[in-house]
Amino acid sequence: MSVSLSQEIAPLLPYLRRYARALAGTQQSGDAYVRACLQALVADQSIIDTSDGVKIGLYRLFHVLWNATVVPPVASDGTSSIFEQTAQQRLSTMPPESRQALLLSTLEGFSLPETARIIQKNVEDVAQLIQRAVEEIDRQTKTNVLIIEDEPLISMDLRQIVESLGHTVQSVARTASEAISAAKADAPGLVLADIQLADGSSGIDAVKEILAEMSVPIIFITSFPERLLTGERPEPTFLITKPFNPNTVKAGISQALFFKGTDAVAA
Repeated sequence: MSVSLSQEIAPLLPYLRRYARALAGTQQSGDAYVRACLQALVADQSIIDTSDGVKIGLYRLFHVLWNATVVPPVASDGTSSIFEQTAQQRLSTMPPESRQALLLSTLEGFSLPETARIIQKNVEDVAQLIQRAVEEIDRQTKTNVLIIEDEPLISMDLRQIVESLGHTVQSVARTASEAISAAKADAPGLVLADIQLADGSSGIDAVKEILAEMSVPIIFITSFPERLLTGERPEPTFLITKPFNPNTVKAGISQALFFKGTDAVAA
């Protein structure tokens, strides 16, 4: 592999390893596939097509080798959290192509056209694969949802979205104290939280107190993303900006519940 190509690929490897881990089920198995990909590149760098950029080319090459290479499965080394194990169990129920399309578009953030180029499908097929994966996630992850939102029309919209996915809205809280009391009375499976609440209290403070009592995925839905996206760690794992697209909220709910146990902030 030439120096320039290796320099371009090096910063992409942590992300490829993350993706390979999610796809293969363990870090060891994922790393074995990544090593096979790099060894193939060292032997012949012409096998990578960089016409769409090095990142897409690298992931596309990984997929070609993934489909052609059988790496013996490796048992978990115990480093996976219970939440990663749960995600893997859910992933394992999906057809391989749906699993690949879902992870590329959600975990890795590729667009539909980029995902299509990586797995060598057309965009319509990729959209259908992702939709099937989301439907399977929704089937497996029905839960009770706490909505923390002081605007009645917005809370009505969120209730409709939540219920359209088959979940149950256990409570709608307009203040931080209401939210904390509702969560303590009946532990939710998911929280949708605004930041600025009716009495001037903070949804951020409410979420922090809830997370001190229980582990639950949080999605912040706010007009003030700059209050959370400060450039400093920790930052929210799931953040949706108002005004929101209902489909964005649906996708966020599916992702948060799929990786259930992820805290409100990134690790």
